[in-house]
Amino acid sequence: MAKVAWLGTGLLGSGFVEAMCKRGESVTVWNRSIDKARALEVHGAVVASSPADAVRGAERVHLCLSDDAAVEAVLGAIGVLDRGTVILDHTTVSPAGARDRSERLAREGRVLLGCPVFMGPANARAASGIMLCAGPAASVEAMRPVLSAMTGKLLVYGEDLGVPAAIKLFGNAMIIGITGVLSDAMSVVSESGVPAADAMQVLSFFDVGNVVKARGAKILEGDLRASFELTMARKDVRLMLEAAGDRPLAALPAVAARMDALIAEGHGQADLAVLGKNAVR
Repeated sequence: MAKVAWLGTGLLGSGFVEAMCKRGESVTVWNRSIDKARALEVHGAVVASSPADAVRGAERVHLCLSDDAAVEAVLGAIGVLDRGTVILDHTTVSPAGARDRSERLAREGRVLLGCPVFMGPANARAASGIMLCAGPAASVEAMRPVLSAMTGKLLVYGEDLGVPAAIKLFGNAMIIGITGVLSDAMSVVSESGVPAADAMQVLSFFDVGNVVKARGAKILEGDLRASFELTMARKDVRLMLEAAGDRPLAALPAVAARMDALIAEGHGQADLAVLGKNAVR
């Protein structure tokens, strides 16, 4: 039976630990707020009083923390690991931080894999969703069965830990951006006297995913031949802002400001994809 240390038992981390315990793994957990760790005792997890106690004798160490600073603090607190112990970091971190840590730990003789996820607590319990991974090739292959058991799809990106970190930010930017625009769109229709639920029904026929793929391709290729001119799109955004009235908006005002700047630069007749003209280098 593998002995595992899990550091960080928030909603996502707790879901992973529950699933590991059900698979018969011996899991020792630590969390800054000890009550969150103790809640996992009912599933068979052992609670440690410190990161160093949690990792003692562990074959692998999983981190599921809040940010770069939390990862650095925990890495500093775990002390010396047994030879061959692999650290798997599921935290959403900066690409620069991921690269710096992997290089520093390699110089110290420690192995770090970057393993961020597109998963929620339910996905963690059900081993569904997506996990990204990068790190030393031999360690990635050694951990592949473990990681594959934790997720629905495992995507490996070589040895540069900055790659999965950046792709995780890309994905979360899409989630956050779509949610912001969707909330603005609901404000527009609601203020116009139309139930937002009625407007949402159009998404059964209007595939937003195809829009993302088509505009994404134009941005990647630098293809600014207009199928939707920026000036016309800016007019539509003006109408949206007017229709929303005094309702607070999350995204559209910033989009309008960027459109105005591009039009002032002479890009008014270009395709809406010109919004991404500085996005790809």
